[in-house]
Amino acid sequence: MMQRPPFRPEEYSLKETRPHLGGHAAGDKLTSTYDLVEQMQYLYVRVVKAKELPNMDITGGCDPYVEVKLGNYKGTTRFFEKNNNPEWNQVFAFSKERIQSSVVEIVVKDKDLVKDDFIGRVVFDLNEVPKRVPPDSPLAPQWYRLEDRHGHKVKGELMLAVWMGTQADEAFPDAWHSDAASVPGDGLASIRSKVYLTPKLWYLRVNVIEAQDLIPNDKTRFPEVYVKAMLGNQVLRTRVSPSRTLNPMWNEDLMFVAAEPFEEHLMLSVEDRVAPGKDEVIGRTVISLQHVPRRLDHRLLTSQWYNLEKHVMIDGEQKKETKFSSRIHLRICLEGGYHVLDESTHYSSDLRPTAKPLWKPSIGILELGILTAQGLLPMKTKDGRGTTDAYCVAKYGQKWVRTRTIIDSFTPKWNEQYTWEVYDPCTVITIGVFDNCHLNGGEKANGARDTRIGKVRIRLSTLETDRVYTHSYPLIVLTPAGVKKMGEVQLAVRFTCSSLLNMMHLYSQPLLPKMHYVHPLSVMQVDNLRRQATNIVSTRLGRAEPPLRKEIVEYMLDVDSHMWSMRKSKANFFRIMGVLSPLIAVAKWFDQICHWRNPLTTILIHVLFVILVLYPELILPTIFLYLFLIGVWYYRWRPRQPPHMDTRLSHAETAHPDELDEEFDTFPTSRPPDIVRMRYDRLRSVAGRIQTVVGDLATQGERLQSLLSWRDPRATALFVVFCFIAAIVLYITPFRVVVFLAGLYVLRHPRFRHKMPSVPLNFFRRLPARTDSML
Repeated sequence: MMQRPPFRPEEYSLKETRPHLGGHAAGDKLTSTYDLVEQMQYLYVRVVKAKELPNMDITGGCDPYVEVKLGNYKGTTRFFEKNNNPEWNQVFAFSKERIQSSVVEIVVKDKDLVKDDFIGRVVFDLNEVPKRVPPDSPLAPQWYRLEDRHGHKVKGELMLAVWMGTQADEAFPDAWHSDAASVPGDGLASIRSKVYLTPKLWYLRVNVIEAQDLIPNDKTRFPEVYVKAMLGNQVLRTRVSPSRTLNPMWNEDLMFVAAEPFEEHLMLSVEDRVAPGKDEVIGRTVISLQHVPRRLDHRLLTSQWYNLEKHVMIDGEQKKETKFSSRIHLRICLEGGYHVLDESTHYSSDLRPTAKPLWKPSIGILELGILTAQGLLPMKTKDGRGTTDAYCVAKYGQKWVRTRTIIDSFTPKWNEQYTWEVYDPCTVITIGVFDNCHLNGGEKANGARDTRIGKVRIRLSTLETDRVYTHSYPLIVLTPAGVKKMGEVQLAVRFTCSSLLNMMHLYSQPLLPKMHYVHPLSVMQVDNLRRQATNIVSTRLGRAEPPLRKEIVEYMLDVDSHMWSMRKSKANFFRIMGVLSPLIAVAKWFDQICHWRNPLTTILIHVLFVILVLYPELILPTIFLYLFLIGVWYYRWRPRQPPHMDTRLSHAETAHPDELDEEFDTFPTSRPPDIVRMRYDRLRSVAGRIQTVVGDLATQGERLQSLLSWRDPRATALFVVFCFIAAIVLYITPFRVVVFLAGLYVLRHPRFRHKMPSVPLNFFRRLPARTDSML
């Protein structure tokens, strides 16, 4: 078996960087829009149109196109058939770093079968090209007379604009880039930077109340009726109505996720369970969501009766029976007061309700500069060598951004900056890095999937306001072979707060909108609805142009986070132990105090105890003062870096290969039966231990209940008598004396202690639990 490389924690740590942000040459105008990234210089050439081009063909026509040449790079516009006044309106961008020429040449050519004919050209000296920095207005294009190769004027003019600019230029996203010269035209759309918006999601509540005057096909029996509701690929059913009549009642809520614009109709059918696995449709109705009322709170809306239509097949055509009067009583509404969860609540980027009137004002701005990546691994082979075509996707709130793809580079430089409005600081931005597998166009690469390189999550509440964080984050993925570092991504993040008071006030507000607490959804409902929401989001974004593909959306939204994993279970167990360890440490320390391991400390605790008994009003101030001092003491060790993916916390580096193989297995499983049996047995053993712990907790709880339940009449009688005597003693004796004596008893010297358990503990352990009644 292949040996795993040694684990080096420094590889997986966060590194602070000092990039040259917003770098400008002396005398350049400072631009505030792109101050979180390094300015990248580009030569832009906008080819607008031409006029009065000469006829070049024998037939007396011209098929013109333009070629923009700069050193070794050459960009080409599309050509027009038989058009002497063509209009292209295309922009070309050449990275200044790679320019190896002092002139840019714009050549107009005539498309020919054998050899393209030269019509004329315009040449610019790069030293004379003007600079443009936003927010300057775009440079106006001008007409230039075409010249031949010797510099003589020829017939025809070309409208152009040529300037030096940065990636902050409006022309940048849609420009043809010299960096992507090797990408064919149909793949260009998939490499450009784009912004996507999550479709507006609503919860659709369908309250099925009752039906009237049903006409079942079999009139000899009472129907077993239920309602099936369908919205797109979401299918829900009510229970079979307990009233076996022709007027059944349900009063049951069915919840769906619907996305604007509403493309699907809600289809309801009343069905009769004739036999196991055999259902007959009694009637159907179709409801358009355009006309469904929307509510912002939990006030009841009016219900409506809908006619049920029975469809029959006549000569292969569906026709409606006219004599049919069955009806169904429904209350349908689109819920605007909920937040439709499409992310895990632990790292949600948006917590606002669906309805815009319920949104609170924004509290700040989040700015993200996606700078560079270093040390990326080769993700695929091309022409016999490893290569990576990397791009970034960032998701916060309803806005997704995608950077341009940097072709064939293990150290890509994006230097793109994006901005989001922030409505809640307790939210998380997710940044993922991917390898583009669709450079030859979507049609040719249909089966290809963009490969994940790694992911970073940053919680806004862990950032100080107005500080620029520049760090290099490790890109870590878990593979069946173990944890693997895929490289590092360098980000610049700034969270700017518009009102500190508003932000502090938010900490007192509920995390989710009011409706989640007034009219809560069950855990099962939330899980199902989240799955439907992620499906809708991935489908809609997959239909954009260029598509943000399903595998990207699912990875960013952590669709498979709920799947069983031995590694995650271990990690969560050790997280619980980490939380409980301070309590366990305090308990051990107190035990040492009680057993006089350090007599001086025990005597000091006695003195403190006596003071607090004599002056009980000091107890609460002392506790809060102690917490205050601890907080102040820890301030100098406060984290100076945002959190990042922690391999140790995740137990990624210690996971057994078989546990990882199980985690990456499909659902349902695709492994052979003997492996599944082994894993099943292992799961049974783990679950058995959990079951024992849960059973022990239940036993202690039932023993507490049985103190007064008379299940053991003698034990309850003893306890009741003890309570009566204790009540009289505590009534007569001052409270301070009781606490003083109890404290002295707990802190007594070891020579007054017995190794046998105490009387109350013996009594408690003898109480009956309900374990006797379990099979």
